Amino acid sequence: MFKRIFLFIIVNILVVLTLSITLSLLGVRPYLNAYGIDYEALLAFCAVFGFGGALISLALSRVMAKWMMGVKVIDPSAASGSARDLVNVVYRLAQKAGLPTMPQVGIYESPEVNAFATGPTKSRALVAVSSGLLSGMDANALEGVLGHEISHIANGDMVTMTLLQGVVNTFVMFFARIAAWTLTQAMSGDRDRDRGPSPFFHYLAIHIFEILFSLLGMVVVSYYSRRREFRADSGGARLAGKEKMVHALQSLKSHYDVDRSHPALAAFKINGTPKGFWALLATHPDLDTRIFVLRGASV
Repeated sequence: MFKRIFLFIIVNILVVLTLSITLSLLGVRPYLNAYGIDYEALLAFCAVFGFGGALISLALSRVMAKWMMGVKVIDPSAASGSARDLVNVVYRLAQKAGLPTMPQVGIYESPEVNAFATGPTKSRALVAVSSGLLSGMDANALEGVLGHEISHIANGDMVTMTLLQGVVNTFVMFFARIAAWTLTQAMSGDRDRDRGPSPFFHYLAIHIFEILFSLLGMVVVSYYSRRREFRADSGGARLAGKEKMVHALQSLKSHYDVDRSHPALAAFKINGTPKGFWALLATHPDLDTRIFVLRGASV
């Protein structure tokens, strides 16, 4: 645990340093000056950090998944038993999906019924499953889950999600700093206005507005995420078979119904059906809706 936290901190420090150096190389000047905000410099600053952070996260996604989740990649040439079977199913589905390179396949220890796909490109992807999923789902349900994850790779969902997140990050940072500057200027007295806003209050206001605007940005990102889950379900049905995909969703639902206190049920990141505003922040549709849509779809 401590090793993973340490790695997470070190990686974030290196990301900030890299982006800071990038700003210097690009000649981006400070966005606050004696006249107020330099909007061109502010937009450049926000774009570098907004897109840069998202793109670096994407580039490191496969490595970070192995570090943070403890994923052990299976060597296809040495695999046997259930590990060999898992690799064979993933490779068969990947070939059917037309992936240019077979993804890495890994297993990590966790009681959660969990599977995910990650990686910067279709040629450098990773499909990982938890020990809980392997022991808790039958072969048909497992194939449906793997078809779903392979579809995420084939659809380029990781790249599209990263670009969308980069746009959202950029505008969140941009408008948060404008709002913070406007607020601190309005709250400054005439005597203080010439000296500019209090650095501490300005810094605090930036973070408050970033949190507020991030919630709005998450509505957009979450909406796209829900749409891509329907597409991945449809893709999983084409690759593994419609009945196997429906069976996978039903199996996941049965696990959730047995233990509603489960922290994630992360194979499709289901935590139940949120209500009200929180429904807008759900990254995955509820299982009943997904089963209903998939049954009615022609694949």
